[in-house]
Amino acid sequence: MLSKFKMKSEKGFTLIELLIVVAIIGILAAIAIPQFSAYRQRGYNAAATSDLKNFRTSLEAYYADNQYYP
Repeated sequence: MLSKFKMKSEKGFTLIELLIVVAIIGILAAIAIPQFSAYRQRGYNAAATSDLKNFRTSLEAYYADNQYYP
């Protein structure tokens, strides 16, 4: 009776194999998400620093034209 349900020609993944793959993907995501967050923060800081340098340059150009700061 049991031999009727077991077919050797069936191909596919077992539940254990799928769970292991999902666990590995979860571990990789847990490692990658904090790194991505840190890169985003560094990007925001670099953009703010660049904006401040541009503002300083604009102020110096204004001073060069009008001999006083706004």
